[in-house]
Amino acid sequence: MMPQTTPRVCRDCDGFATATITTGLPADDGTRDTIRVNCPTCRGLGHTIPAALTRAGK
Repeated sequence: MMPQTTPRVCRDCDGFATATITTGLPADDGTRDTIRVNCPTCRGLGHTIPAALTRAGK
């Protein structure tokens, strides 16, 4: 059997990969417009892929 590996939590976002930010502008229905922003390091996944796995395909 191959050993199971657990994904590593992203060191930049601590696993909270996506944030919703209000723009401050009101929408037509009276709510506030929001945008979603992903962590640039993990691209919104919350965990990172070990470097050995990313280099293996190159």
